[in-house]
Amino acid sequence: MATLRVLDILLETTADGPGFRTSFYLAGCKHNCPGCHNPQSHDPNGGTEYDIDDLVHIALDDEFANVTLSGGDPLFQIDGVIELCQKIKELSDNTIWVYTGYVYESILKDPKLSQLLPYIDVLVDGPYIDSLRTEELP
Repeated sequence: MATLRVLDILLETTADGPGFRTSFYLAGCKHNCPGCHNPQSHDPNGGTEYDIDDLVHIALDDEFANVTLSGGDPLFQIDGVIELCQKIKELSDNTIWVYTGYVYESILKDPKLSQLLPYIDVLVDGPYIDSLRTEELP
């Protein structure tokens, strides 16, 4: 069974997609986007290691919360992310959003990364671009 290195888990958040969500922030990223708002997430050995089944249980514990994977970049732990998303989809109708620094076209061309696409509902793709950042409301 695969594991994932998790930096943080937010329950019932509304910040990472529509409605209530369980958000998993995963360790590891090599994109080095200028102005990255989460550089502490780049270390692939950061956070805590979780078994996939434990994360599935956390994700499905709130039947009304959908799921978001962010980071770092979840695609840097692609084997575990595929397994997690596949199990969530097998057991629920929850939507899954994934935030990644990769662009969709490069994911499609990659035999490993593209295996994730059937198990997610929304892909928020592309590098972080600081000049496109929107200000948060007070």
